[in-house]
Amino acid sequence: MAGKRGIMIWLACVAACLSLSGARAQDAEHAFFAGKTVRIIVGSGVGGGYDVYARLIAPYLGATLGANVIVENQPGAGGIISLNRLYTSPPDGLTMSFANGTSAAFAQITDQEGARFDLAKFDYLATVGAPPGLWLVKADSPIKTVQQAIDAKMKWRWAASGPADGLGNGAAFTCEALRLDCQIVMGYAGSNEAALAVTRGEMDAVYIPESSANNFVKSRQNDALVTVARKKSRWFLDKPTIYEAARLDADQQWLIDFYSGIEGIGRIMILPPGVPKARLAYLQDAMRRALANPQLIADGERTERIIEYLDPESSRANAMAIVANVTPEQKKRVLAIVSRGK
Repeated sequence: MAGKRGIMIWLACVAACLSLSGARAQDAEHAFFAGKTVRIIVGSGVGGGYDVYARLIAPYLGATLGANVIVENQPGAGGIISLNRLYTSPPDGLTMSFANGTSAAFAQITDQEGARFDLAKFDYLATVGAPPGLWLVKADSPIKTVQQAIDAKMKWRWAASGPADGLGNGAAFTCEALRLDCQIVMGYAGSNEAALAVTRGEMDAVYIPESSANNFVKSRQNDALVTVARKKSRWFLDKPTIYEAARLDADQQWLIDFYSGIEGIGRIMILPPGVPKARLAYLQDAMRRALANPQLIADGERTERIIEYLDPESSRANAMAIVANVTPEQKKRVLAIVSRGK
């Protein structure tokens, strides 16, 4: 009995020491961030969706860290320039990025020129959301269903921004899966301009994330045909999924599911590789608490910037499922699909 009691006392002492050590580590990290400036890098211009999200989150993260959190825009090459810079930034926790993980994954698996980062090596803080995309047409379009779009036997002109962007890639995979005759036209500054081009009749269609699509449809600028995923959009419960709208064979289903998997990487908060473990854990917890703030969630709901937190481990796993597991044959096919707009 005495021996057993001694072991229990020893274990209790070890637990107390570990708890004290953990508390001291947390205190040290809190002291490190106090009063410092933390930058959230956004790879697009001021006023875009990622910029608005980042500026929504920044003050709440700043309050949690006790730091001054600012948003820095580094547009160029669909976000690739900013990711390259983050990849080689000092891993001190003072620089992070709110990035389009979907576009980043496409750039990486298709070996896009200029992409010098590896999503598998970044440190992950969270996923803020991974919205599905919708196929929009002009509000007064005579085509109201996917089957009508297929039966039209027309050449569909899709508006996009540039290589590896969500608008162009979503259009390319939708066209490939439904075997449509499509032309993807790049050069539009973003989703606003692309959707407006459809409204004006310059383009026939655009692939838009659900929150932006909701704004365009509510303003009667565009109409939605379908959610290009297995699950309905929260904003368009009256619209079918692509699985409900068309009969898809095994290959068509693979195309939609593969693209949905990449979209599932979503809007990610990431850090340079190699942040010290204690600091990374502190930042991950701070991000979790910031994104769980009821006021932030309410602010996001009012502006239709929905906060859907996913933990860092799952966020990394979603990225790894794509960039670490794509086969050479799949990679070759994806490259051929996304090259349609080039």
